[in-house]
Amino acid sequence: MIVIPIGIWGGYPKANGATSSFLIEHDGFHCLVDCGSGVLSSLQNYVPLEKLDAVVISHYHADHIADIGSLQYSRLINYYLGNPSPALPIYGHDRDEENFVKLSYKEQTIGVAIQETDIVHIGPFEVTFCETVHPVYCLAIKFTVDGRSVTLTADTEWHDKLVEFARGTDLLISEANLYEEHLGKAPGHMAGSEAGKLAKLAGAKRLVLTHLPLHGDLTEILDAAKEVFEGEAELAVVGKAYEI
Repeated sequence: MIVIPIGIWGGYPKANGATSSFLIEHDGFHCLVDCGSGVLSSLQNYVPLEKLDAVVISHYHADHIADIGSLQYSRLINYYLGNPSPALPIYGHDRDEENFVKLSYKEQTIGVAIQETDIVHIGPFEVTFCETVHPVYCLAIKFTVDGRSVTLTADTEWHDKLVEFARGTDLLISEANLYEEHLGKAPGHMAGSEAGKLAKLAGAKRLVLTHLPLHGDLTEILDAAKEVFEGEAELAVVGKAYEI
């Protein structure tokens, strides 16, 4: 399994960047996790849009869905050009019916409802979910294949359930949107120390931090995580291939 960060920012992207998103590949199958602002442009550096096999959406805040419409339109244009593709499945929860129905578009994409208790097979992956603590309903996501796993926290405050959900994961991709001085002051997000604590308690083999703030010195967030987690930890790097 190969995991490639497509974007690393929370809220909105820096110039020429993209919000937090990851491409997960195995045996030629390509699954995109979240599709926010700037993601569609960045994604094309790593896979042609028509080769995308599935998309999973953690929740419906703009920084996780802003480019869904553009992705849908890209497939419609190819259809008009005589290069149709099978309908692209986009997996998302249906707690927000208004946004869920938008995942389906003119037979180019089809929304597939997911729930916290589901075990879903997407291509070669077994995919499971865990509700997070966020202002809107949001799901952490775990991909497992051939006995190896990557767990993405999505957007969340500290949540004890995530420890068991991420237990023994080979790669923990954790949001770390807050500096330590903002811990507990911004709802729905974690600081670097909490991401490190989650990796340590879950016994994760490796930690990658994402959904990063656009201000300050990001090494402070990484250092806070490393003070707690003794394993390998780093800030997500766009385009880097993390092999599991």
